[in-house]
Amino acid sequence: MAIPDYQTLMLPVLRLSAERPRQIREITDEISHQYSLTDDERTQELPSGRGVTVVHSRVSWAKTYLKQARLVSQPRRGVVEATTEGRTLLASGITAINGATLERYPGFVAFKARSRADTAPGEIDGDVTIAPSMIEQVSAGPPEEVIDRAAREYDTELRSDLLDRLRLADPAFFEKIVVDIMLAMGYGGTHRDAGRRLGRSGDGGVDGVISEDRLGLDRIYLRAKRHAADNVVGRPTIQAFVGALHGQAAHKGVFITTSSFSREASDYASGLGNMRVILIDGATLSGLMIDHDVGVRIQRTVALKRIDLDYFEDGEA
Repeated sequence: MAIPDYQTLMLPVLRLSAERPRQIREITDEISHQYSLTDDERTQELPSGRGVTVVHSRVSWAKTYLKQARLVSQPRRGVVEATTEGRTLLASGITAINGATLERYPGFVAFKARSRADTAPGEIDGDVTIAPSMIEQVSAGPPEEVIDRAAREYDTELRSDLLDRLRLADPAFFEKIVVDIMLAMGYGGTHRDAGRRLGRSGDGGVDGVISEDRLGLDRIYLRAKRHAADNVVGRPTIQAFVGALHGQAAHKGVFITTSSFSREASDYASGLGNMRVILIDGATLSGLMIDHDVGVRIQRTVALKRIDLDYFEDGEA
């Protein structure tokens, strides 16, 4: 089954912590067993790539909100235990706990009020610092996942906007963009003539050439074509590019388009033997521009911070 959302996990976290004081990781393991999570689900990590699994993150956030409602406490590091208030809630026979349930408790209401009042990022449970407005999105998921999801949505929109602009770009400027991307990826190093646009009458079917290394010991030839999203590049076009490479006595080429390639074109390019031809479609192209800061710039940086536990442990008596 899919990994339960963190509100679904609030009740099992409270139940397990009512049995005896438990380590958060122990609760995570027990919940993974209760919900029959697969090995892939147990090891699935957050998109932020910090080595934190999704299920552990959701268990931790369930604990965090329960703690703000004073339903659980943390008597020591990494350990959670149900409070008298939490045990009373369980004794009532409650079948689910969610954000609306927590609104009954003054501690959680005060927590939300403090978060709304702050103008700077607010600390949650001493574990992570996030924007206060994220507290208003309890129903949307743990703040960390909300941030990741919002970043992915923003990235998708940015890629789409980039492709729209690329398709409207002047052909010569588009060819320049392609060379700029290759240079930004490290090809050519600082060699003065590392990237050179060839797109002109009689170019022989290539639009650019770039040195593979700083010394210019080898060259990569480029073909850049602007196409509408529905204009799929087929095998004959790639065959023509390969012919142009033969005419240049070249054995490495990159074909770049703002649309996509047919399966036949991809299969042909991957089976050329000694010649190496890489196909870059529109989705990959816009992703490379973002990754290497070509045509984009950072608008704002959001820093997520955690308590430095080693710092505090070093200062303990």
